[in-house]
Amino acid sequence: MKKLWSAVLPPLVGVVVFLLLWEGFTHVVKTNLPGPLRTWEMSKLYVLEPFTKRGEMDQGILLFAGHSLLLVFQGYTLGLLIGTPLGFAIGLSKTIQKATDPIVQILRPVSPLAWLPLGLVIFEKSAPAALFTIAFCSMWPTVLNIAAGVRAVPVDYMNVAKVLGLPPRKTFFKVLVPATVPYMFTGFRVSLGIAWLAIVAAEMLSGNAGLGSFLWQEYNALVYEHIILCIITIGLIGFVLDRMMMFAESRFKT
Repeated sequence: MKKLWSAVLPPLVGVVVFLLLWEGFTHVVKTNLPGPLRTWEMSKLYVLEPFTKRGEMDQGILLFAGHSLLLVFQGYTLGLLIGTPLGFAIGLSKTIQKATDPIVQILRPVSPLAWLPLGLVIFEKSAPAALFTIAFCSMWPTVLNIAAGVRAVPVDYMNVAKVLGLPPRKTFFKVLVPATVPYMFTGFRVSLGIAWLAIVAAEMLSGNAGLGSFLWQEYNALVYEHIILCIITIGLIGFVLDRMMMFAESRFKT
């Protein structure tokens, strides 16, 4: 019981203090920022009826979140399918590493807001452009971590594989992949976080129904309470996704 309280009480106190400071700030400083009480009053319909669809851009918060999660997982999966083999290729070949390093370092920091217009030019449709944006932004941590993991594999492992006469395919799947699993999951976890970050930009500009498009709509309508609702929802879902990835990593390692 003591351990439970020590795990639950500090975060609970932190949240309560944050809410009190937030509410106090809105009363002391003249600002359009609504406090937590007003935010709840204006947003509770979306929370208490999370699966109700009243219109295309007037839905329960979990319906919006569902649209966003589906798009994120599609883009994230595409990013992994591209980034994983590329990471292994870069890690295994110094020539490929030298050839791709300038390209990776130039493209990696580009914002999703820059990639989406290019996606719209290439695909001429918002849905594939959003997938392209999420995949392209999220793949780089996977590429770089897997490449680093491959380069960190002890030489003795590869020498033992050679002594045992393992063919390249078995060496790859029996030696190389297991040795790089911690690096792979680090890359997967960071990539998932970036994919979730990119969803706001992708939906804001593409107009697809989701948290990002709802946030942008409410900003244009000056409904700041709903903007905060979207921010909190995005943060909570991001937290849950990160913990799920940590759990998957621990289960895979065992």
